[in-house]
Amino acid sequence: MTKKYLLGIVLCLIAVFSWGGMFPVMAPALKIMDPFYFTLFRYGTVAVIFAIILLFVEGKSAFKSDGNFLKLWLFGTSAFAGFSFLVFLGQKTAGPSGSIIASVMMAIQPLLGVLVGWVYRGVKPTIVSLISMIVAAIGVFMVVTKGDLSVLYKGDNTIFALVLILLGALCWVIYTTGGGDFKQWSILRYSTLTSIYGVLSVIVILFVATLMGWLSVPSFGQISGVSGALIYMISFAGVIAVFAWNLGNRIIGPINGILFMNLVPITSFVISIVNGYKISGFELAGVSITILALVGNNIYNRVAQSKVLKS
Repeated sequence: MTKKYLLGIVLCLIAVFSWGGMFPVMAPALKIMDPFYFTLFRYGTVAVIFAIILLFVEGKSAFKSDGNFLKLWLFGTSAFAGFSFLVFLGQKTAGPSGSIIASVMMAIQPLLGVLVGWVYRGVKPTIVSLISMIVAAIGVFMVVTKGDLSVLYKGDNTIFALVLILLGALCWVIYTTGGGDFKQWSILRYSTLTSIYGVLSVIVILFVATLMGWLSVPSFGQISGVSGALIYMISFAGVIAVFAWNLGNRIIGPINGILFMNLVPITSFVISIVNGYKISGFELAGVSITILALVGNNIYNRVAQSKVLKS
């Protein structure tokens, strides 16, 4: 394994560990503020931070779309509007078990990544990668359900919540896959422009929804009540995670990178354990299966690449 590839893995781990903590963090915040205006405050701040950094690092010319406005708008809207709106609305809709359901559904992203890559780029996955992703997803479900599948569907709105979260996960996969179209750009430039265009979509959607009476502008008390969650979501799960994720995926490739999303629910459960949750043997087996699947796929890819280089 080269140092550069190892760096890509570390960056992906930083991103998914940061995102793994966002579901437990968001659980109390969603009781205070709707996920739509929260998204505006979160990613609006992230976009401003990225823009300031890009301006100082690459200058004004870096803000030009170079004829890629439509792509940047689509990918940015998918990630910074679609993902946050749908996933956190689904988490809120699912009720008390929302954070668990949302985190486990992130494990579906590797499968969605294979489908998007196949449709968008015509890249067929290897049998080993496909099997690894399926096994890893099974391990995650074991961790979350503890053998009781009713955890995933009990509740009046759980099925609807699952659909919302699944669509949100698909939005992030589209964004991740789209990054491959901008290899000539710096990661900072791609992250900044997509976040800006995505936030513009958020603003338009919120303006219409508020004008129609579907949403109301949060009060100062609500904003103050979610300040802690906002700090975490802007810094760790926002600027740091988005930049690390985009750079990590550029290094190791989107299909390999998306596999790391299997660790998001594991991280969520580790946080719960630290807070006093007692892990069962069934859950421990699920964690082991997920990690082994990821390691096995990585080893296979390394061996396969080595054979190609030698030939």
